[in-house]
Amino acid sequence: MISAQIAQLLADAGLDPEYVERVVRNAVDEDLDGGEDVTTVATVDETAQAVADFTVRAPGVAAGIPVAAAVLDVLSGGTTQIEFHVQDGARVEAGTVLFTASGRVRDLLTAERTTLNLLCHLSGIATLTRRWVDAVEGTGAKIRDTRKTTPGLRKLEKYAVRCGGGVNHRMSLSDAAMVKDNHVVAAGGVVEAFEAVRKRHPELPIEVEVDTLDQLLPVVDAGAQLVLLDNFTPERMRAAVLLVGRNEPYGRTRLEASGGLTLDGARAAAETGVDYLSVGALTHSAPILDVGCDFRTT
Repeated sequence: MISAQIAQLLADAGLDPEYVERVVRNAVDEDLDGGEDVTTVATVDETAQAVADFTVRAPGVAAGIPVAAAVLDVLSGGTTQIEFHVQDGARVEAGTVLFTASGRVRDLLTAERTTLNLLCHLSGIATLTRRWVDAVEGTGAKIRDTRKTTPGLRKLEKYAVRCGGGVNHRMSLSDAAMVKDNHVVAAGGVVEAFEAVRKRHPELPIEVEVDTLDQLLPVVDAGAQLVLLDNFTPERMRAAVLLVGRNEPYGRTRLEASGGLTLDGARAAAETGVDYLSVGALTHSAPILDVGCDFRTT
């Protein structure tokens, strides 16, 4: 079990401790593969103690610190002591110590790779997200993630997006509807697809993807309050914003740009007046933030 202290840290961050523990145990089990850390057990006395600093080696945004702490906590049976120096979401420079762990050397070494894998990955997502958020600052547009996440890590990856200043799209196929091009084909039209979903799930938010300006106003007239503009150029995005307007009857309709977006072109897209930029790369292509684990013997 994760200790009460770490569980509370996770809960305070908006993460389910039971979910994090499952992720951690799966990762540790994968690393040990039913055995033991043969190198560490052979070279380190079971009573040896050490202190380990988890230090950033490049500038970025921290994310996943309480998750990393959960790895150390689970593997050591709650005996590793952790001193936190930085909170998730903080901008950090190279040389910043995120946290310090003190405990048995065997536990620290065995947990090291899994801890760093999660910490570097989540901090990388937060760092990339922050770059997009900074790029559109002042425009009113928000940076949004997608479901293009690593299987089993979605909640953590979307948490990292929030740490970077982004906002989450739907978490699953069941908490919101997303009418895409293949649904349109199956239903016989974009309005038909939207109305079919609304009839079956009137309580859920529904987003509708459109490929052309001709599809836009019919779905808005049908009641769609969130429309995804798929692979629109900035010029077509601007035209869509003008078509929908910000006055009744379309005043509550929000527009989301998706497809073909780049960091260099983010501001131009945001300045068209769209409400969201949808960026799958936040989770599927973010490079890691380099974090190292440096031991100090006691």
